[in-house]
Amino acid sequence: MRTITVAVPDEAMLHRLAPIERGTEIGGGSKNGTGTPTEIALVLWTTEDAPLDRPIDLLVLPYSVSATALPKLADSQVFVVQSQALGYDGVAEHLPAGIAYCNAVGVHEGATAELALALILSSQRGLDVAARAQPAGLWKRDWYPGLLGSSVLIVGVGGVGSAIETRLAPFDVAITRVARSARSDDHGLIHAITDLPALLPLADIVIIAVPLTGETTKMVDQTFLGKMKPRALLVNVSRGAIVDTDALTERAGAGAIRVAVDVVEPEPLPADHPLWMLPGVIITPHLGGNISSMSSRVDPLVRQQIARLRSGLSPLNIVVDRRTQP
Repeated sequence: MRTITVAVPDEAMLHRLAPIERGTEIGGGSKNGTGTPTEIALVLWTTEDAPLDRPIDLLVLPYSVSATALPKLADSQVFVVQSQALGYDGVAEHLPAGIAYCNAVGVHEGATAELALALILSSQRGLDVAARAQPAGLWKRDWYPGLLGSSVLIVGVGGVGSAIETRLAPFDVAITRVARSARSDDHGLIHAITDLPALLPLADIVIIAVPLTGETTKMVDQTFLGKMKPRALLVNVSRGAIVDTDALTERAGAGAIRVAVDVVEPEPLPADHPLWMLPGVIITPHLGGNISSMSSRVDPLVRQQIARLRSGLSPLNIVVDRRTQP
């Protein structure tokens, strides 16, 4: 009988997935595509533990783990890594040979879009100002831009960008989308990234929803920020390194733009960093996917991956594949 070993990072996930060992939650019965009987062995293991005495067919990483931990897998026989995160920056540089790395498509897009909307509404309606005034019992009434009728520029039309667009649409906003190259879809025109210089001055709100790559690192620099409409809002829910923090601090400190970000560079942002105290700036500590229902999306993805391995199929959502490399 063939055994598929699945390593998970914590007791909670081990408990939630335990019925898999009895074959009760995987479609296709207890045989793989060749008819060979299989069983699933769930084990608790992370990169911080000593190497197992057996190969690991599927390793589920902890939710918050840096790509710099991946070289530790070279001491263990791991075939497929399933991340619980959507981003995969740094993986190509650190993943040992012989391993396929899969990201968590379908897990965090909605939650991240939800937070993006919360950041936008908080800034556009002055909720951050009201929250700071509340402990002192100050009744501070003022005028704020609001979201209704705003011009919104979404940079990035992947899963997160599309989820943000869906949630913004009912607010009667004018949405413009930008991707690496120009194209059209069911929602209309998507502009090329090269159109940004002409589009930035027109937007009341600019949302960053692109992955961190060599091309996007510090894409939002002094030039980018300088082309934004005065007092426009910059929202970043992707990766902090996409934005030049020094340039952001300078422009926000000058009152040229407003800021609502869930990610910064570095993370955590030092307590004495001036960006914390600037008016018009909202910072949340990388909370995009941190909602209690996350397991209801992670667990089905892990089950799908197990079912595919059991059937001899390639895993879903491979973003870095080093299985054929020496």
